[in-house]
Amino acid sequence: MGGLKILGIFLLVYAVIVVLITVKKPEIIWKMKKIQLFIKFLGESGTVIFFYAWAALAAGIGIWLLVR
Repeated sequence: MGGLKILGIFLLVYAVIVVLITVKKPEIIWKMKKIQLFIKFLGESGTVIFFYAWAALAAGIGIWLLVR
């Protein structure tokens, strides 16, 4: 298995983790200063949409790396 395939698998796992964190919003993570900064500038729903888009991008690149 090549390095790019491993990176593709890592990106897919990362995307799943980002989605789970976004859905569950664990307080220990959601109260981090970086996340609070996102919420301040984007709002709560904007932050959630941003994280979903980020996860979709990571998943898309991960799938692309696995199939090429």
